[in-house]
Amino acid sequence: MNVYFLGTGTSQGIPVIGCTDAVCKSLDPRDKRLRVAVWVYDENFSIVIDCGPDFRYQMLQSGCSRMDALLFTHEHADHTAGLDDIRPFYFKQGDIPLYGHPRVLENLAKRFDYIFRTENKYPGAPSVLPIPVDKDEPFEVNNQTIIPINACHGGLQVFGYRIGDFVYLTDVKTIEDVEIEKIKGVKVLVINTLRKEPHPTHFNLEEALDFIKKVAPEKTYLTHISHNFGMHEAVQNELPANVYLAYDNLELTI
Repeated sequence: MNVYFLGTGTSQGIPVIGCTDAVCKSLDPRDKRLRVAVWVYDENFSIVIDCGPDFRYQMLQSGCSRMDALLFTHEHADHTAGLDDIRPFYFKQGDIPLYGHPRVLENLAKRFDYIFRTENKYPGAPSVLPIPVDKDEPFEVNNQTIIPINACHGGLQVFGYRIGDFVYLTDVKTIEDVEIEKIKGVKVLVINTLRKEPHPTHFNLEEALDFIKKVAPEKTYLTHISHNFGMHEAVQNELPANVYLAYDNLELTI
């Protein structure tokens, strides 16, 4: 199984518009971060988690040419605003399965009503197959089992997902012990780590490292990174063994 980091930045991306700090001016390509998303695939399945405003460019960069399912963590724009750009997949494959919390699917149906409607539909619009996700019910995409992991982004419910020995969690601030049990024994964990300073709705570095100790994965990659975190190389040098800063276009084989 392969994991391709389509984007590893926070909602503004890096560089931030109009910002002149050292991270935003960095020449290190690892400090250039599109909005957070990931592509998980092997010869049998191709799954994308979230499609923010950089989705089209991410698909072109990664070479992703098939999407068996699009999974949503939650409805915020940096995770959903690129939905219209699923059109090439729809033209090749037909209706695209969308998985998410019922609340998220309802939100998307309002914002992208021309995609979800079944009558008087514009012929160039994509069509989707919305599939609600329940936190206690694993589901399958092309015979690959996916386990939803329930968490909170401040006061907002969000989903993470376990796919085999890989777990993807983003925009997490709190998570109950019963959900942590779903993660234990994983080989690769990806977890949001916004910055070093505390934040009301995201893990900071201290919280992420505490969470990693509870889960004890073989390796962890930090994502959803803001320009306030610091330069990639400097931060990486401060991290414990087997904890890494993810960066755009990084690809892992599990």
